[in-house]
Amino acid sequence: MATKPTPRVRVPSQAKAGEMIEIKTLISHEMESGQRKDASGKIVPRKIINKFTAAFNGKMVFEADWNPAISANPYQSFFYKASESGEFTFTWKDDDGSDYVATNKLTVA
Repeated sequence: MATKPTPRVRVPSQAKAGEMIEIKTLISHEMESGQRKDASGKIVPRKIINKFTAAFNGKMVFEADWNPAISANPYQSFFYKASESGEFTFTWKDDDGSDYVATNKLTVA
């Protein structure tokens, strides 16, 4: 039985102006390539997360296109140079049209 994908994000709550911070993301998602067959011999439909985006204060700061070879529960990390306080919005797009969204605030001192 498939479970609802769960996004998890690690963003430092505070940073100094100009500091490079690492952002780590992971989403619990079974990922189905569309190449397997079920017990009755029918092809299991493809269901993968095909795009990940990260925006800060509404401006895109990172984007990745994922393909069927991506693992289940995909992990993505990237670096960001902190310059102002604001909010990150992380979005994972699924083949079925679903979007999974997580937000995190960053305070720059």
